[in-house]
Amino acid sequence: MNTKPSGLWVPLITPFKDGAVDYASYDRLIDHYLAFGVDGLFPLGTTGESPTLDDAEIEQLVERTVARAGKTPVFVGVGGNATAKVTKALKRLERLPFAGIVSVCPYYNRPSQDGLIAHFKAIAGATDRAVMIYNIPYRTAVNLSNDSLLELAEVPNIVGAKDSSGSIAQSLDLLARKPADFSVLTGEDALHFTMMANGAEGGILAASHLMTARFVEVTRAFQRNDLAAARAAWAPLATLVPLLFAEANPMPIKYLLWRQGLIASPECRLPLTRISDPLARRLDAMLTDRLAA
Repeated sequence: MNTKPSGLWVPLITPFKDGAVDYASYDRLIDHYLAFGVDGLFPLGTTGESPTLDDAEIEQLVERTVARAGKTPVFVGVGGNATAKVTKALKRLERLPFAGIVSVCPYYNRPSQDGLIAHFKAIAGATDRAVMIYNIPYRTAVNLSNDSLLELAEVPNIVGAKDSSGSIAQSLDLLARKPADFSVLTGEDALHFTMMANGAEGGILAASHLMTARFVEVTRAFQRNDLAAARAAWAPLATLVPLLFAEANPMPIKYLLWRQGLIASPECRLPLTRISDPLARRLDAMLTDRLAA
């Protein structure tokens, strides 16, 4: 399956209540974002607190996401720093009809470029689903170079990248050099406008849990080459994004979703806790001034 991702993708949070996954809130969230016309759903990313989930929870979340998504594509977070474990996890989930996976660069053990290339080729070779590579050096301590990524782009079912390189120069170089059939979706929320203005196919944006209509509007404006409309839609989002990442993601996002009544609790699983009182006050003020408008 060679699915080329594009547009606005939501990396779904995982709601918890009293320590358990709150599936009722999760289903409600999916319906909420589909109603805005988002282009894709991405469960089990870092925003979804995937390291804290057990196998049964993971399978049920994927099953529920696919069941509710209809024709909207679902890419599942399946990654890790042990290649054999990643391929085993992928095989365990493959009975479910999701379109593809997003797989993060191996973290902590800091493989070389040839190790990264071999890792992703092994993952792509273990599935017929589409694969997106997630490069986020400030979390993984390893940076997949553009040369390595472009080599991986030659693998038929490696269809794109979630680019969070942290280097605008590296990101723009990737956009300039990538094949036409290879998607670059930014994972740097604050750079969504900049990246789309330079030819990115879209974004996988945790911030789009809030003010979703605005994020969709920015994306659609770029798709019809209306830069002025995209700039106008982006302006209020540029001040929203930094607040949502002022403390560990997804704690601020969960707090706002809870305050809006979209989830039953702002809980995270340890080692994440809850936002500070000063940030809560700032988010409440923003909710009153902007999100409720």
